[in-house]
Amino acid sequence: MNQDLTQGPVVGGLLRFAVPMILGDLLQQCYNIADTLIIGRCLGPNALAAVGSSFTLMTFLTSILLGLCMGSGTVFSIRFGQRDQAGLREGVFAAFALVAGLTVVLIAAAFATLKDIRLFLNVPGAVWGMMREYLFVIYTGILAVFLYNFFASFLRAVGNSVVPLAFLAVSALLNIVLDLWFVIGLEWGVPGAAAATVISQYLSGLGIAVYSLIKFPQLRPGKQMRISLQSVKSISSFSVLTCVQQSVMNLGILMVQGLVNSFGPTVMAAFAAAVKVDAFAYMPVQDFGNAFSTFIAQNYGAGEKERIRKGLRSAVLAAFIFCTAVSLLVFIFAGLLMGLFVDAGESAIIAEGVAYLRIEGAFYWGIGCLFLLYGLYRGLGRPGMSVVLTAVSLGTRVALAYILSGLVGVTGIWWSVPIGWVLADIVGLAYYMLKVKEPKIKGETQK
Repeated sequence: MNQDLTQGPVVGGLLRFAVPMILGDLLQQCYNIADTLIIGRCLGPNALAAVGSSFTLMTFLTSILLGLCMGSGTVFSIRFGQRDQAGLREGVFAAFALVAGLTVVLIAAAFATLKDIRLFLNVPGAVWGMMREYLFVIYTGILAVFLYNFFASFLRAVGNSVVPLAFLAVSALLNIVLDLWFVIGLEWGVPGAAAATVISQYLSGLGIAVYSLIKFPQLRPGKQMRISLQSVKSISSFSVLTCVQQSVMNLGILMVQGLVNSFGPTVMAAFAAAVKVDAFAYMPVQDFGNAFSTFIAQNYGAGEKERIRKGLRSAVLAAFIFCTAVSLLVFIFAGLLMGLFVDAGESAIIAEGVAYLRIEGAFYWGIGCLFLLYGLYRGLGRPGMSVVLTAVSLGTRVALAYILSGLVGVTGIWWSVPIGWVLADIVGLAYYMLKVKEPKIKGETQK
């Protein structure tokens, strides 16, 4: 089931590896959409606004863990490509100790700052009570998020993207069933939706951890467990920079969420529904970028320059075709998509959501290119460049959101997003042409 991406057809191997990752996140997004639909239809616009703002906050918090795990996974992929089994084992131990420790700190910080979130995000009083209840429950699932993402990153690094899909599929289906039971059947409201999520998260997190330790007994703690300073440094350099990239990206989104909230519950509800459609639309190309990163890292470790070039050409073509098709669908069916989450009588919410989707949807090629650039630079051992691109994209987005919203209202916030994507693409492509067109591998000095 493990796939060696340094051998065989480039396009076929990349797609076989990417498709399970895409399907897994499609299932996750289906749950998110079902969750939003249930809450929006059964609990009303204020509950939808509360959970929508909470989702943005939780995306930021979990992006910290995701970044650490993705960075670690890049190191695992490189060592797998080098056929360095001892180094791979040592790297897994070092990464687990590092990320587990930071997870504990993150959980403590989340609960300690719960009461300050309302001020930071400009949450209206009508929404805050439900949002606080939701967050208090959802924070208890952060440990499960770490377990799933860590072991999923390890399995994908060694070419296994199917098992993470299986655990995610079971978790997503359970999540929907529990949502219906807790929210509609037991009438637990917003805390019930949070409880359904946490239970499902622990199922997938503990399940994939147990599977990994059974399938790879060399990863179990024992007398021969050793963590060198060099291994810690290597893991830290990749993990911390990737964590910074992911968290900066989502911190910018969180800051924009605070600005959106200042426009009131109607805009909050529209944004909460529209971003779910948005995420569902471009999520496959995001996963494709992550799969591409593993492909690049394995071949970088193996010294396969030509496969890296072929993979890059194929990935760009596939991403462009996909993003163009999705842009057309979202632009045409924006109204129908918003109607899935919001009652037809909420015309103001639907109209604002449609405006958002048609602006963002026209530029999905921009974020598709950006995800490929993130994956390329992580795989080539240059995670710092991913941080730079994120800073350009999100810095532009946040600055323009505040400037343009003061000039043209909330529509200015929507336009700030694609402008940030395009500027980051220009920087990333220019850097590639000037500095990275011929990647340095196997001990060659990087510029």
